[in-house]
Amino acid sequence: MAQSKVTSYLVLAVVASMWALAFLGNSGSAENAYGRENIGANNSQFDHVRSQIELLMQKDQLPSVVVAVAQHRKIIWEQGFGWADREQLRPATPETLYSLASISKPFTATAIMALVKQGKIRLDAPANDYLGASKITGLAGDASGATVHRLLNHTSGLPLHWQFFYTSEEESVPPMDDTILRYGNVINPPGEVYQYSNLGFGILSYIISGTSDASYADAMRTIVFAPLGLNHTSVGVGPGLERYAAARYDSKMRPLPFYTFDHLGASAIYSSAHDLVRFAMFHLKDHLPDQQQIIDDETLDLMQRANTPMDNPKQFYALGFFGTTDEYGFKSIGHDGGMPGVSTIMRLYPEEDLAVVVLTNCSPSDVYGGKPAMAQIEEDIVAALIPHYSSARAAKRNDPEQPQEQYSPKAELLGTWSGTLRTWQSTIPLKLIFQPDGDIHVAVGDQFPTLLNKPHWRGKMLVGQFDGFIPTPDANRLRHYIRLELWSRNGILQGEANAEAADEPAHYSLSSYVELKRVTQTGSGQ
Repeated sequence: MAQSKVTSYLVLAVVASMWALAFLGNSGSAENAYGRENIGANNSQFDHVRSQIELLMQKDQLPSVVVAVAQHRKIIWEQGFGWADREQLRPATPETLYSLASISKPFTATAIMALVKQGKIRLDAPANDYLGASKITGLAGDASGATVHRLLNHTSGLPLHWQFFYTSEEESVPPMDDTILRYGNVINPPGEVYQYSNLGFGILSYIISGTSDASYADAMRTIVFAPLGLNHTSVGVGPGLERYAAARYDSKMRPLPFYTFDHLGASAIYSSAHDLVRFAMFHLKDHLPDQQQIIDDETLDLMQRANTPMDNPKQFYALGFFGTTDEYGFKSIGHDGGMPGVSTIMRLYPEEDLAVVVLTNCSPSDVYGGKPAMAQIEEDIVAALIPHYSSARAAKRNDPEQPQEQYSPKAELLGTWSGTLRTWQSTIPLKLIFQPDGDIHVAVGDQFPTLLNKPHWRGKMLVGQFDGFIPTPDANRLRHYIRLELWSRNGILQGEANAEAADEPAHYSLSSYVELKRVTQTGSGQ
């Protein structure tokens, strides 16, 4: 009995030591569990960042954080903190594969541009030229205007769309032709407005597969991953990489079952922090000796050039990359990612020849210091390397916050608007009544009338949500609400009404096309 207790104490001590090792950055030995050294793990320049990461992990019980930093053609810091898999006691390391979410988009864009270089794709060609039996459908505009270029910069007119499929559930991923047939609708005139669209990048991955005569996963390996020496990067978790992949955790730190998508090119790539920062270095033109020049530097410039203005005049979307002049006046390009069990950042500062990667395996709901946690860590890293960034950041903290503008109705909207909500199965009557007091009444078909909640303007787009349901089989499989995104043009309200699953974990946002005309000009007409 005594020996059993001693054994138990020894086991607990070993586990406690392993927890401490993981929490303190897995730096207790020269090499981590996968045989790769934590570069710069003892560099005092990043001591403040390490302490902030450790504080954040204690405060919010985050499973792990991994960082990678490159500057002037050299990786200067890579380190993992915490557990890639808590249940299996696998520490997070620079070689651990993390689900990237929307950082998949720059990878997909890179493959498209490589195929353009090879003469297999034309940027100005309609996406439909590269699709099979199912084509993009023109509703609010001509589908031929939905070019490859416009899919890359989110001006194709396609809707938002996201849909996750969990291995623990019976629902299976539909063929991409079915998704395009149901949801590949032009809801805005192509080229007119920026509308972030996972579906657009899902279609781009379908085009990559079709023009390469291979699956998207195999094509990406051949076109991008292998030529750039990204050995721990794959679509999903590639064969042989299972032991390197981080588990995904929900907001309550419960492990999530594996899930995939019907928009692979937007969301499905896994990569290690080490590989991701090497990918970022390629886009900074810091080409490493073992990397092939799959696209030339002129094309890299094109991918980063301001292409699509956004609501914030300091932000733009290029080809697979966000660009911004941040609140401290520094210019960067890159992409963030967020979905169940994923929060990721890849940021490039071309003028500083700097790339920063921050990855974690939990949902992006944590806020630290008034900012999302990953953004705060990324800023801390940049501040440690660029003294004038740190100074600008400190000065900005003393600026008074600008009050958020209250929503108020626009005069040209007051009254009753009547029209239709078009699903992939049927067309349903829809009515909006804009009241002078700011209330917006909504009636869908024979459903009980309700109020539009949280109405606000995002630039010229009206956004809000209301209680109701979309009566298609895929939308009706879970409890959902309806999210409206509408634009006013030429006396018509056009846009999308999305069925968004209400409960955690997230499952879908499925669009229907909306078109309304004003039938009365008072706020009280029914």
